Amino acid sequence: MPEGHSVHRIANQFTRHFVGKRCEVSSPQGRFAAGAAQLDGTRMVAARAVGKQMFLEFEGDRFLRVHLGLYGAWDFAGDLSTAGALSDDDGEESLTSIGAPRLARYRMAEQEKVEDPIEAFPPEPVGQVRVRLLTEDTVADLRGPTACVVEDPAGVQKALDKLGPDPINDDGPEAEKTFVDNVRKRNVAIGQLLMDQAVVSGIGNIYRAELLFRQRIDPYKPGKKITVKQAKALWQDWSKLLHDGVRDGLMLTMDGLSPEDLERAKRSRKDRHWVYHREGEPCRVCGTEIRMADMAGRKLYWCPKDQK
Repeated sequence: MPEGHSVHRIANQFTRHFVGKRCEVSSPQGRFAAGAAQLDGTRMVAARAVGKQMFLEFEGDRFLRVHLGLYGAWDFAGDLSTAGALSDDDGEESLTSIGAPRLARYRMAEQEKVEDPIEAFPPEPVGQVRVRLLTEDTVADLRGPTACVVEDPAGVQKALDKLGPDPINDDGPEAEKTFVDNVRKRNVAIGQLLMDQAVVSGIGNIYRAELLFRQRIDPYKPGKKITVKQAKALWQDWSKLLHDGVRDGLMLTMDGLSPEDLERAKRSRKDRHWVYHREGEPCRVCGTEIRMADMAGRKLYWCPKDQK
């Protein structure tokens, strides 16, 4: 599932290439035909991400709210900026800078992947496209989302009211206090709380494991027993990692790497994390075997020695 940095990067892509343009909105699959008809022919005026949800605002106080969920992805094509993409050994390419436009095509979801350039614009829809947003020179196709809904301002506010703070939108003292209070009033394991989007927006399985290891916190420690100092440190570290991820397009959670190790981490996802997806391997700090268990239906990774 895409985590917060991915959704913010997608929103930034819409801001660069769609905001201010009139869009033809359709549903090649047919499942979103009624919603598409409400937006068709209107101008996109803003794109915003909050946690794992994205809100595309159109003229007339109408919004397209999208949650990619486990399987959703956006495919962009057309006169797009893709030069300077960072390619790794796993086939992932992160679009880390803006270069000369070309008739490019790439997918944005949990990972970002540059695909073969298109030969003609617009390309034919491929697969089950829930919604297509088409301008004179760009197109975005959405497949497999958990949510794809047209909202009015009241509906948007209702969705936002269910979400915890997102440090990209606000990392000031009030947002920090909201996070600290959300954590410390609950008698629920901190490893579960960090995945609760009502507590904090955007954290998924990878960032959850890495944040807790970076702060040396036992994932089973109840929120009520997390100190104010620990909660503030978690929030500040989440803000750092999220901003880094939006900037770089990589979930690189290890600090202090040598130039050689940094290049290795950029090339391979298995070299980017302290504990995530490393069950049975030695801890990079103490050598203890990394453990894995299920927590609220998701895999949890931690070091039993360093995270006491």
